[in-house]
Amino acid sequence: MNALLAAGPQSAHPDRMRLFGQLVGTWNVTNRLLDESTGEWSEASLVWTFAYVLDGRAVQDVLVRPDAHDPDTRTALGTTVRVYDPQLGVWRVNWFGTASGDYCTLVASGHRDGIRQDGTQTDGRPIRWNFSATTADSFAWDGWVSNDEGATWWLEQHMDAVRA
Repeated sequence: MNALLAAGPQSAHPDRMRLFGQLVGTWNVTNRLLDESTGEWSEASLVWTFAYVLDGRAVQDVLVRPDAHDPDTRTALGTTVRVYDPQLGVWRVNWFGTASGDYCTLVASGHRDGIRQDGTQTDGRPIRWNFSATTADSFAWDGWVSNDEGATWWLEQHMDAVRA
């Protein structure tokens, strides 16, 4: 754990590290997910924890679903690793959805009041994941998918987070 976790961001790119660094900590999340096959939305409470890792050169998170009946039991849904690429001036983002078997690769940068991440999901469709309405104590996250190479987008997931 000591080799993985870092006390803070590296000093080489302090302004760039704040983009995801502002999320470091633990968040209580209300998650809404659309089942594409049925068109039905489901809702769940999640916990999303972000930390500096790899000598402060990256920000990693883990997303877990606590068991409603046993507070000591939780299911780890996956993890995201975000590394700032100084050559391109963007963040390289990789989601490993170990519970679902989804693996996504994205590129991220600051956008309006949050963060825009563009990439592809496991099935090859374009995705856009946006952090928005970001404050010290809350943010929203939207997961968009395109079935037509980015001509149109539909909302697959929405999360509202409040700092724990």
